Amino acid sequence: MTTRTSEFLPHLPQLRRFLAVLAFGIAASVSVPAASARADTVTVFAAASLKTVLDELAVRWAQTSDHQLIASYGSSALLARQIEAGAPADLFVSANSAWADYLEDQQLLQPDSRVDLLSNSLVMIAPAPGAGGKAAPLDVSAGADIRARLGDAPLAMALINAVPAGIYGQAALKSLGSWDQIAGQVAQTDNVRAALALVASGEAPLGLVYATDALAEPRVSVVATLPPESHPPIRYPAALTADSNSQAAAELLRWLQAPVAKAIFQRHGFVTGTITAAPVTTELAEPAAPIAPATAPAPESAQ
Repeated sequence: MTTRTSEFLPHLPQLRRFLAVLAFGIAASVSVPAASARADTVTVFAAASLKTVLDELAVRWAQTSDHQLIASYGSSALLARQIEAGAPADLFVSANSAWADYLEDQQLLQPDSRVDLLSNSLVMIAPAPGAGGKAAPLDVSAGADIRARLGDAPLAMALINAVPAGIYGQAALKSLGSWDQIAGQVAQTDNVRAALALVASGEAPLGLVYATDALAEPRVSVVATLPPESHPPIRYPAALTADSNSQAAAELLRWLQAPVAKAIFQRHGFVTGTITAAPVTTELAEPAAPIAPATAPAPESAQ
């Protein structure tokens, strides 16, 4: 017995090293952070006016959750139609209630997940005269002559029968008695960011966009804020899609309502908290009427 033990003694150092390596491997496999093991990718279909702020929020959320947010931006109408057609989205954030209502009626949103996340305001913009310059203010009060400022040039705004910013904008201009005088000069775009780009590039002397869009573009200047009572309240409802089974998406929706996310939204000009109704004179257009564009927006770009 003693002879056999002594025969194995020279091999004990190698055995100890083998056991140490084995123990390290087992410990390493057990100590992988649980968050990394559960890391997930959440696909968000969001209104184009949310691009700047949601891009920032995506970075912050990835840092705090280990999950990844992939956003597809476009008009709320187009995104809703894509979800209806089966596009793989986990979370829908619309720029008005009508398109969220439309998907809800089709049972394409998860019951009880919908929240009114944000609010916004409408402004008239003009090209900024140089870096940091301010264009002359514009009178948009009831009966004001907006056409005098336009001349024969176009007024840029989103599609008035499908895109929330365009629907709100037309409602406001009708309420103020200005729509008939400029209707023939409206250059309609697929989404509000495209209208913003027309003004920023100088192709249109005036545009009607959200206040948050104007804040995100240094080449434009706000020349007027439309009265909130002139249009339906601007709400951004958010909801999980019916086809999503992502726990990370539910976590994201809760996080977007948390103080850290609210602070970022507010810094970009959005209003958070309780959104109350305002008196309106014009109803939103029915969402089923517009024909959906044939092409889908590319992920992480506002078309």
